[in-house]
Amino acid sequence: MKITKVLISNLFGIKEISLNEKSVELTGSNGVGKTSVIDAIKYALRNKSDKKYIIKEGNSEGEIVVQTDTGLSIKRKPRLEKTDYVSIREAGSKDDKNEGFLREIFTELQLNPIEFSQMTEQEQNRIILDLIDFKWDLNWIKEQFGEIPQGVNYQQNILNVLNDIQHKEGFYFKKREELNRLVRHQTTHIAEIAETLPNDYTSEKWKKEDLSHHYKTLETARLENMKIQRSKDIVKNKDNKIRSFQADYEIACSSIDKDFSFNRNNIEKEIAELKNKILLLEKDLNSLEIKKLNLLEIEKSNYEKNVALFEGEVKEHIETSKKELIDVSIYEQTAQHVERMKSHINEYDRMVSMQNENKMMIEQSNELTNKIELARSLPAKILEQCNIPIEGLSIKDGIPLINGLPISNLSEGEKFELCINVASRNKASLNLLLLDGVEKLSTERREAMYKKLKDKGVQFIATRTTDEESLTITEI
Repeated sequence: MKITKVLISNLFGIKEISLNEKSVELTGSNGVGKTSVIDAIKYALRNKSDKKYIIKEGNSEGEIVVQTDTGLSIKRKPRLEKTDYVSIREAGSKDDKNEGFLREIFTELQLNPIEFSQMTEQEQNRIILDLIDFKWDLNWIKEQFGEIPQGVNYQQNILNVLNDIQHKEGFYFKKREELNRLVRHQTTHIAEIAETLPNDYTSEKWKKEDLSHHYKTLETARLENMKIQRSKDIVKNKDNKIRSFQADYEIACSSIDKDFSFNRNNIEKEIAELKNKILLLEKDLNSLEIKKLNLLEIEKSNYEKNVALFEGEVKEHIETSKKELIDVSIYEQTAQHVERMKSHINEYDRMVSMQNENKMMIEQSNELTNKIELARSLPAKILEQCNIPIEGLSIKDGIPLINGLPISNLSEGEKFELCINVASRNKASLNLLLLDGVEKLSTERREAMYKKLKDKGVQFIATRTTDEESLTITEI
């Protein structure tokens, strides 16, 4: 596709100018409008300009019309007081094309190949990668990765997008590093917790253990032991207790004998002294004897009763006293063991929770690794499927290579040859180069460049600064 007609009116520094299908060189001193022609054509193709003022000073609107040999017509009218007018239409069509259509027929590389060699390596790489014809959108990205990866500039070409996705500064890489760091940290903590736990410890078993039951069993055994011990003591001290009762009995009898002997002596003395009271005293004596017998009978009865009661109590404890004391240490150790095991439950459950978190983070990390590897492998698949406009173009780590060399390694001549190849890549593309400032090249290089372009059938519009005071248009 070649330009057959260009009409420019009141744009940039141009009052009015027209060009045809010929390749031309625009010459003249600074300010005569050479670069303004280039700027106007760029504006027609891109609908934007790096210049602050597009309409020529003193006018309310400007216009540019570009027509091609395929029947495409581009017309733009920037206006100060109205909405800008634009028409992008192919021959025979009643409907206008959108701006995206124009972006499909030319590349940034064609709009200033001389300046291309002065660009940074990063900018050169971006322009080359933009040439790769591969249809994609955010839905395609979502199909590949199951989501729209964060932190990526989707205004770039697809290879730069994929490079950003897999880059070590990208979201996936940093997220994976964070997950791996957390996994390492938690793995260390899990190991520390595991060291504090008994072998083959599981919290579920000890959660079911009833610690109060074990302590109840221990307390029951201790009470039973007290009962057994008391029975043993009672049986063992039976004879001593009976001897004690007997001693109390004999002491009481002795006391009674002494008391009554004393009374007898006194009475007999009083009888001797007071014979007139003999009868009364004898009566008292007889009465005392009866009382004595009664008291002795009472004491004997108490003695026999105490012995009988104690014998009954001993009889109750004989069987129990025969039992062996329970070894409560077993119950005590069991209860203490259960208590220790239950004390580990919270730490064990926390360890299991951390292990589950680790498992989930490892799965997420592996998934991110798969996505990173996918982003690294997709460029090769894309290059196999897409239309590559430059012979010898390959991609390595997101960097375009020409015949195995990065753009920065190409000579000035090789870079320009690259621009020519892009301009003539297919019939549906605009076969045009805009060469602003060719005075930077030697006469020999300039003439050789023009010849190569003509031989390749590439249309061009070049500007060259000279001493001429007016704009001169020379067909090449």
